[in-house]
Amino acid sequence: MSELSLHPAAQDLLFREARTANTFTDEPVTDAQLQAVYDLVKYAPTAYNQSPLRVVLVRSADARERLGSLMAEGNRPKTLSAPLVAILAADNEFHEELPSLLPHFPQAKDLFFADRAVREESALVNGVLQAAYFILGVRAAGLAAGPMTGFDFPGVQKEFLDDDHTPLMVVNIGRPGPDAWYPRSPRLTYDQVVTTV
Repeated sequence: MSELSLHPAAQDLLFREARTANTFTDEPVTDAQLQAVYDLVKYAPTAYNQSPLRVVLVRSADARERLGSLMAEGNRPKTLSAPLVAILAADNEFHEELPSLLPHFPQAKDLFFADRAVREESALVNGVLQAAYFILGVRAAGLAAGPMTGFDFPGVQKEFLDDDHTPLMVVNIGRPGPDAWYPRSPRLTYDQVVTTV
């Protein structure tokens, strides 16, 4: 009997077969697909339900070229060829939404998050957590994700965001193309990671 409740096929889809795609077909990724991804992953937890992740979808040729110019050289062709690219960012003003997102404790907005530095730290941690959920959601939709952090962070912020949004990563999204996968790299074992005290 397996210790996991999730069906083995879903385990494979979300984890064991999950790889960073490096090439993509030209099959479009639809708004309906991305809506379905968001409608799934929005339920995953964050501290105080703060939900700081914001997503900029890069579709137009002009926007793709602007983003491509800010990517590291090795990442540029991937971003230029993916049918859809998402810039994932943390909203440092997430606290403005807390009264509606945390209706049983609306005072959390001012009690815990009045200070900008505190918000930025919390938005970073919880935004990256949500970015991981987003990638799993893309995979749950049967699509491949190519998350990358090799880009000009200040440049992406200036070009696509504002001072209240911190870029976290760029994710290429689509159906995997030819030779999409690098060989699987090793993983640490349970005993290398887990300590019991």
